[in-house]
Amino acid sequence: MSWHSAEDPIPGDRFSCDAIRTLIVPRSRDLGSFAVRRALPSAECRMVGPFIFFDQMGPSEFLLGQGMDVRPHPHIGLSTVTYLLEGEIMHRDSLGTELPIRPGELNWMTAGRGITHSERTGAGLRKTGSTLFGLQSWVALSAQDEENAPAFEHYDASALPVLTGEGKTVRLIAGDAFGARSPVRTSSPMVYADVTLQPGAVLPLDPTYDERAIYTISGAIEIAGDGFGPGQLLVFRPGDRISVRATEASRFMVLGGEPMDGPRHLWWNFVSSRPERIEQAKEDWRQARFDTVPGESEFIPLPEDPPPVRYP
Repeated sequence: MSWHSAEDPIPGDRFSCDAIRTLIVPRSRDLGSFAVRRALPSAECRMVGPFIFFDQMGPSEFLLGQGMDVRPHPHIGLSTVTYLLEGEIMHRDSLGTELPIRPGELNWMTAGRGITHSERTGAGLRKTGSTLFGLQSWVALSAQDEENAPAFEHYDASALPVLTGEGKTVRLIAGDAFGARSPVRTSSPMVYADVTLQPGAVLPLDPTYDERAIYTISGAIEIAGDGFGPGQLLVFRPGDRISVRATEASRFMVLGGEPMDGPRHLWWNFVSSRPERIEQAKEDWRQARFDTVPGESEFIPLPEDPPPVRYP
């Protein structure tokens, strides 16, 4: 997904505990009928495992005739991971995919050497009005997978493992964690999970991966005596066993993985381990060498030297 411009997140240090390396409080930007909060990348933290981009979209309400319109745009070197809490998005891409995504489901689009896609509110919802609340993240591909053929995979809610008990509900979106394994194919070791805790419930986070974080969505949690509310990215230090306790009914995302196999370059919608590959992707988009999305005629011009992850 390529968003309208949103201000970079700002680091916050109001709360701290030994286990937390960085606390990021994304700024909310109102885009008329739509709002976004961008947690990654930030000045204080560029990546968490393979996660190089993390946006909260909404919660927003679209009135009659309104909707989200993310025009066709390109990607290389990453997988886009779309996960909704409310609402519906129609995904179309240059592979010919045309599929809605709904809460609890997962769209995993791997750009590889290049793909084009759009994301919009469907015609039916525009006739009735709708809400939208979800998360969009980009997962960088390992160097050996960056030039793979593009692919798209959709997973129904029933395909993702759900663990329950002791006031906890954990939907494992990707990776291995909490004694379960997701069927989602990933390019590198990682974890991504949707967690709901009832008041007083505790979720232990083992140091399985060196890079781990949680993004708070609702409610209030406590870690080592410090409290945190919604809309914050807490990046943990490696090696520590963390316990997250809900002081009220809460929901948050767990994300992380092993460090990448080298630095990643990010420009507009392009990610690569090689800066020259970014330059090639720019020229390919200028010269219309990317495949197009069937039925879509709109075009986003290549920005002229945009600040990182700021979009038209």
